[in-house]
Amino acid sequence: MAEEVTQAGPIRMTAINNMMGAIRYKAQILARTTKLESGIMGMGIVGFAVGLVIVLLFILVPALLLGAI
Repeated sequence: MAEEVTQAGPIRMTAINNMMGAIRYKAQILARTTKLESGIMGMGIVGFAVGLVIVLLFILVPALLLGAI
């Protein structure tokens, strides 16, 4: 009976390691993007409110100083 070779050679291991590295890199990018989007969505209403207040200040303060209102 002929014996089968079950051990992977160095060429196969290099290819597998390269694929694992690519998968790990993509998983890190996906995790970073998900965290960033979660942070943006969590602060969306607060950011909108702060922006609205700043815009109103930039419009109302000069108008009050010039006597337009």
